[in-house]
Amino acid sequence: MSTRKEDLPGYDVIIVGGGPAGLSAALILGRCRRRVLVCDSGRYRNHAAHEMHGFLSRDGIAPSELRRIGREQLQPYGVEIREVTVAEVRREDRRFELTLEGGERLVCRKLLLATGLVDRLPDLPGLAAMYGKSVHHCPYCEGWEVRDQPIGVYGQGCTGISLAVNMKTWSDDVVLFTDGPAGIQKAEAQRLERHGVGVREARIARLEGRDGMLERVVFEDGSAVERRALFLKTTLEQGSDLARKLRCKVTDARGVETADKHEETTCEGVFVAGDASKDVLLAIMAAAEGADAAFGINCALQEEDLA
Repeated sequence: MSTRKEDLPGYDVIIVGGGPAGLSAALILGRCRRRVLVCDSGRYRNHAAHEMHGFLSRDGIAPSELRRIGREQLQPYGVEIREVTVAEVRREDRRFELTLEGGERLVCRKLLLATGLVDRLPDLPGLAAMYGKSVHHCPYCEGWEVRDQPIGVYGQGCTGISLAVNMKTWSDDVVLFTDGPAGIQKAEAQRLERHGVGVREARIARLEGRDGMLERVVFEDGSAVERRALFLKTTLEQGSDLARKLRCKVTDARGVETADKHEETTCEGVFVAGDASKDVLLAIMAAAEGADAAFGINCALQEEDLA
């Protein structure tokens, strides 16, 4: 016999995602005496990172330790956390029905998507083993650690050129690797030369190093360039398709778009926080967006409760 919707476990808010954005929102909402469930799939964008930087009072902490502390601080407020993936979601009237992997169904009044992004790495031999150790996508997160060392930038077009020039903030020794002819225009070449950025357009055969630490970039012709770190712009994809299933506006450039203040999406009652909205992609910003979304959610619930 099927379970009636009115008999399903209900929450004021279900938060999909257990990173800094989701946990920050859960803290605010728990303190507002809301019944909150955090669904944490265990997949995190910074899974390869050993340390997290730029987070006031927690600079250098392991991402897993930040999550542990965050969960611990939720305990007094009765926030429920489950290690589970949300497989489906649909809206009915003013409530949302979620189906978990395994088939369990839940309902909530408001929904927060803190599902993050996924980085797609280039298919370059040796890169995967070095990602998070000496190959990085965020100079604000890892630039200080390799300051004044020989740095490489992997990329093509304006994106690669801009990243290479920006890395001069952290080192005077920067080389742009385009992994093949890049068609760099005269003005772009002059910009790179003006800022002292070297360029190698040869095809890359592999990255070499030990224990995940880059030592050299080796080209197909057998030549090599010594480097100690490599930065690149990854291809970003949404960590979940739940926003699209709810018909929220999602674009490649901006991610899940917000329609108004306090992180509400174009779908009423659905909020977004963290990297999924493609603002400044830093953990401390994700936490701030989670708090902002929680404020908006609680205000919306208050309006309904007091109507």
